[in-house]
Amino acid sequence: MSLYRDMVLVWLLVAVAVSVDQAAGQSQSSSSSSKHAKGSSARLVADVDAGTVAEGVYRNRALGLSCKIPAGWVLRTLEMNAREEDSGPGAGASEEKSSPQGTQRNTEEDRGGRVLLAAFSRPPDAKGEDVNASIVIAMEKIATYPGLKEAAQYFGPLTEVAKAQGFIVDEEPYEMEMGTKVVVRGDFHKDVGARVMRQSTLAFLAQGYTVSITVIGGTEGEVEELVDGVGFGK
Repeated sequence: MSLYRDMVLVWLLVAVAVSVDQAAGQSQSSSSSSKHAKGSSARLVADVDAGTVAEGVYRNRALGLSCKIPAGWVLRTLEMNAREEDSGPGAGASEEKSSPQGTQRNTEEDRGGRVLLAAFSRPPDAKGEDVNASIVIAMEKIATYPGLKEAAQYFGPLTEVAKAQGFIVDEEPYEMEMGTKVVVRGDFHKDVGARVMRQSTLAFLAQGYTVSITVIGGTEGEVEELVDGVGFGK
């Protein structure tokens, strides 16, 4: 799986780890979580902008993508991007060991990817008894993954990471139509004490990038509501 070792794995790990910690009533211990976002976090790869959030909806015209953000949710997009920069090349040895398969991460210019949206039902550092529902939208250059030709291949590394976090695959990835776009969807779940955490990821290829939309919730209904809030079209 060395072909798929880069930042898409890190983004999924961040999304899952944050929700797992809070569902278990734990606080985050990452040394980078308290750092402020850097000014460079707003910069994205060429040809595709970062999108905008207005009136509770994230929109990205370049991707033809929109996503509803539930009322009262908090945005952590800049913090997550800054966190990846902080833990990239030059970070301490302990941070490097925490990267997937112990590999050193590429520079931002090499990997050409960013988190476009990171939204949580409550601040990631706030304790809670229920699952901290979340939405994470990320993109990365297809060229980062030699041999990747279709979105379904994305679920090889994604499933590997999900299983490593204790998630169980509900069913094999499948195609589904969402407005003007055909995406590939994969569903997972994990028992967390007396609760069940559910995760669904939608993936597609666009303009030379792999784009993933990962939602996490405490019930099937919550996950489906978040997925229903994703739309495609001009």
